[in-house]
Amino acid sequence: MQGFSPDTYGESFADVYDRWYPDVSDTEGTVVKLLELAGSGLIIELGIGTGRLALPLIAAGRSVRGVDSSPAMIAELAKKPRADEIEVLQGDMGTMPLGKAGEASLVFVAFNTFFNLPSAETQAACFGAASDVLAPGGCFVVETFVAPDPNDLPRRGLSTHTVDADRVVLTATETDAETQTIRGQHLEFTDDGVRLRPWFLRFASIAELDDMAVSAGFVLESRTADWQGADFGPDSESHVSIYRKPAAPSSTFDSDF
Repeated sequence: MQGFSPDTYGESFADVYDRWYPDVSDTEGTVVKLLELAGSGLIIELGIGTGRLALPLIAAGRSVRGVDSSPAMIAELAKKPRADEIEVLQGDMGTMPLGKAGEASLVFVAFNTFFNLPSAETQAACFGAASDVLAPGGCFVVETFVAPDPNDLPRRGLSTHTVDADRVVLTATETDAETQTIRGQHLEFTDDGVRLRPWFLRFASIAELDDMAVSAGFVLESRTADWQGADFGPDSESHVSIYRKPAAPSSTFDSDF
């Protein structure tokens, strides 16, 4: 999308994100599963946003590092209690190092945020960065919608997002089947005028994600339809995929010499 950069989404939605998406997914179930996977090690969230998941993890006594490309999102997070206990890195999760090699036990990216990475190359690089920062035996967890066949999607669309007494929000989209990308605009109409809130995503099939994981040295441990562990099947609309970095092989000493 012309004029769209890694921080554009956050800069466009930071002021309304908590109000528009208070129940965007199963926060409680997500946090419970993440705590189970992380143990007592460092947790890194990619696309930390306003802290929907990071703050409950802090409240549970875990060490959390968050990455986000948007100064506006980070500023909204900073206003909240205990946000100062989170180490926040500003940058593009598809191109930046996430920390020292082997220092984290869990890296995760929730609720379609992975698809904000604009290309297959940056998505693959993100898998690589997660592998680099994870200790042997650590996990990279990816939650996204199940990508449709791009040829089944309409080329252009316009739909109603919100209709209130004092505002209307419409959503305009344009899909490119070849690049598996969707360009979108939320158009917010109020008495004060029109506010444009652009977004962009590049969706990937589960097979593509698994290939990226293998290339980065991960093994698929499990895939469920949600954070509660519901079975994943042909009709599932979303998935939570847990990729494990293999544990370092134990050293042996042959005394027969």
